[in-house]
Amino acid sequence: MKTYDVKVHPSAANLPRESQLAWHIAEFAANCGPLDADVTEMIACRIVDNASVGLAAINRAPVAAARAMALAHPRKGGATVYGLGSGVRVDAEWAAWANATAVRELDFHDTFLAADYSHPGDAISPLVAVAQQLGLDGAALARGIAVTYEVHVALVKAISLHKYKKDHVAHLAPATTAAIGAMLGLSTEVIFQAVNQAVHLSFSTRQSRKGEISSWKAYVPGFSGKLAIECVDRAMRGEASPSPIYEGEESVLAWMLGGKNEAYQVSLPAPGESPRGIMETYTKAHSAEYQAQALIDLAIDLSGQIGDLSKVKDILLETSHHTHNVIGTGANDPQKMDPEASRETLDHSIMYILAVALEDRKWHHVDSYTRERARTPSTVALWHKIRTVEEPSWTTRYLDPNPDKRAFGGKIVVTLDDGRVITGERAVADAHPNGAHPWTWPDYAGKFESLTKGELSDAERKAFLDAAKGFAGLAAGKLDVLIPALPAGQVVPAKPTGQGIFDHGL
Repeated sequence: MKTYDVKVHPSAANLPRESQLAWHIAEFAANCGPLDADVTEMIACRIVDNASVGLAAINRAPVAAARAMALAHPRKGGATVYGLGSGVRVDAEWAAWANATAVRELDFHDTFLAADYSHPGDAISPLVAVAQQLGLDGAALARGIAVTYEVHVALVKAISLHKYKKDHVAHLAPATTAAIGAMLGLSTEVIFQAVNQAVHLSFSTRQSRKGEISSWKAYVPGFSGKLAIECVDRAMRGEASPSPIYEGEESVLAWMLGGKNEAYQVSLPAPGESPRGIMETYTKAHSAEYQAQALIDLAIDLSGQIGDLSKVKDILLETSHHTHNVIGTGANDPQKMDPEASRETLDHSIMYILAVALEDRKWHHVDSYTRERARTPSTVALWHKIRTVEEPSWTTRYLDPNPDKRAFGGKIVVTLDDGRVITGERAVADAHPNGAHPWTWPDYAGKFESLTKGELSDAERKAFLDAAKGFAGLAAGKLDVLIPALPAGQVVPAKPTGQGIFDHGL
């Protein structure tokens, strides 16, 4: 690994491009080393993970709307859309838009947490879309996915976006862009220009995840993927983009990430070094914000010890700064305590999540979020007894540079009406690599089988899982199998709806 110092430089310094972070990202992407076998296997797991949650969300309103927009951009030889099969093809950037939205909708796929937050698997949909449209093989796709995880993890470790109230799409977009370049075998120069454009255009505020959270949260990866494809296409035509985009006098660091007094250290593999970033990431067993995963597991275990939940006087969650301030009472969002709040808001309310997990002793991606469930009087009463506080030791563990020591959970302290106190703590989710049951291929396959039961036959599920497991060996032009189809009539809409600007004239 090589570590690069990143800070603001005045225009008069004329910082050489070879000293710019965007160049370092591009240079790594253009010279990615061979993939280790465990990395390729984990990529296969994440392809399955994405398909699982994408199909589970297939007819939810945001996903249906994104798909309808994509269907207004048909293209012979284009890319496929979740649920519709190889007979329906659209422009790659619109397939990325639709498929990435489907994957993100349930907040149910992979994550990486460090200085910032991320869902690196958000980049898989645009990479598959480009690979399909260009007729690439599985080996090229594997290289691209490995690169996007590596770049994304590096940026998330080094640069906190949320500190300056910027949304995490600002790391997703350049990581996706660099990966497309790697997948296509583009030069450092071309990838550099594409990354510059992606960074320039991907900065937005965290209002998307504050207060009443809207469906835009699901669309963010689709927006990023579509942007990344457009950035690479433009750079391939010889066009340049603003630079130094990270270090310039009026750059993103200068005006959106702390200014001239801020400095960052970003570590990337040296050219030719094998990328292993994906091995530091982890997926979700539960459909909720990742910082809730360990706490859901803990709440399910504690519920039996507590017994009658109506006798609970108070529940205190001692946790990290990040959990307290993003999904806890430290966010100061009254919407997180409101039974009428959106699903997107509830999956970012640890108070709601703990109440439901304690009562139900399980978690379900649909049933745990219904309006009726949120309005249940006993749930509301318990929910409003839960509060969070930052415990510095949990913050330290959250940010530990050693992945084997990082912790994303907390300690739950339950005080009962009779004065008894019941406590428990969980550092990481059971499914985490360091958890009680680290997820491997059978768990990902099981998630796919569970979420597609009743939608796909056993033979169809087996065919997809077999193809995904061996994806790196798929021949050029044979990647359609990675975006599964559902039986006719199960996907609505399956054709343009006539509702939007894009439908006009079709």
